Amino acid sequence: MRRLSLAWTAAAAVLLTLALAAGSLWLGGFNPLSAGAAMMRGAFGSSSAILSITMVRAVPLILTGLAVALAFRAGVWNIGAEGQLYAGAVAAVWVGLIGGDLPWFVLVPLVLTSAGVAGALWSAIPALMRVRLGVGEVITTILMNFVGIYLAAFMVVGPLQEARGVFNQTDPIADAARLPLLVEGTRLHLGFLLAVMLGVGMWATLRWTRIGFEIRAVGAAPGAARVAGMISPDRVVLISFLASGAIAGLAGGVEVAGVTFALYEGLSPGWGYTAIAVALLGGLHPIAVIGTGLLFGALEGGAAEMQRAAGIPSSWVTAVEALVILSVLAVDQVRRRQRA
Repeated sequence: MRRLSLAWTAAAAVLLTLALAAGSLWLGGFNPLSAGAAMMRGAFGSSSAILSITMVRAVPLILTGLAVALAFRAGVWNIGAEGQLYAGAVAAVWVGLIGGDLPWFVLVPLVLTSAGVAGALWSAIPALMRVRLGVGEVITTILMNFVGIYLAAFMVVGPLQEARGVFNQTDPIADAARLPLLVEGTRLHLGFLLAVMLGVGMWATLRWTRIGFEIRAVGAAPGAARVAGMISPDRVVLISFLASGAIAGLAGGVEVAGVTFALYEGLSPGWGYTAIAVALLGGLHPIAVIGTGLLFGALEGGAAEMQRAAGIPSSWVTAVEALVILSVLAVDQVRRRQRA
């Protein structure tokens, strides 16, 4: 029953988003059908578009979406995936630069592990502030985003700037630190498989393990969990917060090791914030988040073709992502009132 409810909410939200987006384009003097056709060509028009654009762009969205979904399932409002992603990217590029003498089967795990640890440590500050001081995590995680973004900006003009000192970026990481390709001749890298495996593993953990039950219980009714005495909500919140940060940090590491091979200002176009829409549209279900991550990857992948063929600014995709959040909330509220 819950699965049908989630599917209905997601489908209704998508339809509502399409209707609102089409109406907005029409009012702006654009042809919605031409825009949609151009976006589809850019995202799915060829095998290269699917493998090298849509699926590659979906990887950080899936990972940050899973990070947000895990936190939200535990009742933790982690809005800090963006900062945690940057923390992971900084750690990954640093390890990738200094570990060039190591073989790839050692260096790649070190790069990804360092990214996850950095993301977890970045989330530990707001996590401890909530658990120990009772400070709400919404504000602290948002503020930590700015710190993470500016930390990365400082690193690429300071300690990690490329050797010539000309560009605001790092030197390329070692070849041994780079993720192998899944399909030769494309840009699809191992990070996509890791994201899918992580989503499946998270689903299995939430469904069949004790900690998964505790996360669901605390997220659904923290007061009841505390009164029952068998679950420590603070412990569950701390574990969920750190795990969420680690996944978001991993997203930064995967992007560095699989796509950019360097760190530069503006590495993320806002994946940590888009992740909220990805997680909500997926109903916070890990498997569904994989699908919604691919959907948003297609939106981003088709944006360039939409701008080129239909003359619509690619930034319009950001408006669609905002419409997704509003549509999910609206449909959810209607569903709740119908139940009442």
